[in-house]
Amino acid sequence: MLPTREEILRSATFKTSRSGGKGGQNVNKVSSKVELIFNIENNENLTEEEKLLLQSKLENRLDSDGLLHIVSQEDRSQLLNKEKTVAKLIELLKRSLQIQKKRKPTKVPKTVIEKRLKTKSVTAQRKEARKKPNVE
Repeated sequence: MLPTREEILRSATFKTSRSGGKGGQNVNKVSSKVELIFNIENNENLTEEEKLLLQSKLENRLDSDGLLHIVSQEDRSQLLNKEKTVAKLIELLKRSLQIQKKRKPTKVPKTVIEKRLKTKSVTAQRKEARKKPNVE
């Protein structure tokens, strides 16, 4: 089950720093970049199965300590960037915990195959009719 926003805020740690790029004086004096650090292994709101599922699906996004880092520096406000990182984490957890249904293999219907072959032969006859007649 997905942890609530409050549970995520209690278990996550936040780091702030100055954003890079354009922005003039604001970039140089305001720490608006926010990095959310989420430890999947030590989270008490997730079951063991969910932890294993998250670790397998997010293994490319985890660092060597098993921590998930999410960064936002889009806005000039630290608060807005913090909200965006929490929203990104919730969306990422939703997508990762969703179990996909198994695909049932299906067979192509006979009528579809017949229709394809019929249109193929009609096209071949049309192209054959465009040729010059053989004089021999």
